[in-house]
Amino acid sequence: MRYMLLMCGEETAPQVAPHPVPQGDDAEPCWMPWAREMQARGVLLVEGSQLQPTSTATTVRNSNDEVLVADGPFAETKEQILGYDVIECADLDEAIYAASRHPVALAGGVVEVRPVLASV
Repeated sequence: MRYMLLMCGEETAPQVAPHPVPQGDDAEPCWMPWAREMQARGVLLVEGSQLQPTSTATTVRNSNDEVLVADGPFAETKEQILGYDVIECADLDEAIYAASRHPVALAGGVVEVRPVLASV
């Protein structure tokens, strides 16, 4: 089953929004140890990425026949979605374990786990 892990935290908290690019000659991204651990458990990392800051967001709504476009996120909240991973694993328990071991969760952020609706 596929699950989306939504990484949530404060954009201004660098410890919750790990930098995806290695620092130094032999450094690796902070998520690589997590990815190796998940692979060893049989969890497949299908896709994932860090998102641009909410200042780059565009919100689109429909109001009757009018399309409303606004700069920025829809809701003013303290926490934002920082990135996502799509994993494939046996069940919700395994997805919860994967989320609990993610670097964002270990750094004090929140990881929301959502089943991906199977395509028809």
